[in-house]
Amino acid sequence: MNDGQPAYGLWVLVVLNSTIFIMFAYSFFKPATARDWRTFGAFSAFIVALFVEMYGFPLTIYLLSGWLQTNYPGLDILSHESGHLWSTLFGEQGDPHFGFLHIASYILLAAGFILLSSAWRVLYHAQRSKTLATSGPYARIRHPQYVAFVMILLGFLLQWPTLLTLLMFPILLVMYGRLALTEEADMRALFGQAYERYASVTPRFIPRLSRPDETLN
Repeated sequence: MNDGQPAYGLWVLVVLNSTIFIMFAYSFFKPATARDWRTFGAFSAFIVALFVEMYGFPLTIYLLSGWLQTNYPGLDILSHESGHLWSTLFGEQGDPHFGFLHIASYILLAAGFILLSSAWRVLYHAQRSKTLATSGPYARIRHPQYVAFVMILLGFLLQWPTLLTLLMFPILLVMYGRLALTEEADMRALFGQAYERYASVTPRFIPRLSRPDETLN
């Protein structure tokens, strides 16, 4: 699992990776309101915290170094592979990039960005036409963009857990939940009974398996 080579202090990679993922998410989310920017800002803070520990300064590894060296005496805590803590804790052998959790993280990341892109296209056209977004992912859940962000965050946590991002994750879940409720109140004020009918047949976060039969528009 360990190659014996230090893999930190690479601040160029911190900046490069953070910028790529934040701009990629921005291109789909397109924050416009103050609420949008708060949501996107929290996501960006998570991404920066993640890559700082992945390539810059491994705070979690240092804080747990005593425990790790006691329980895993052959572990080189300064190698990049050791940062994949789930692989260490579950006793996985070989390259952690090919482990079950790492592969699952790639699936979650890809699915999250695909869902984010799909939801943004539907929402963009709905906003331009001043209509309620009820097609595509919105036909199955009311807040596909928030679900997409959570999938992306969870994907990163499966790949590279840190104490800070593990602490931030439930906070972000609560934040997205509250933003979803605020957004629903705005939609009810704007679309009235049309939104009530939509919300009555469309789950908030857990996707429905079949499309609703009711006419929503």
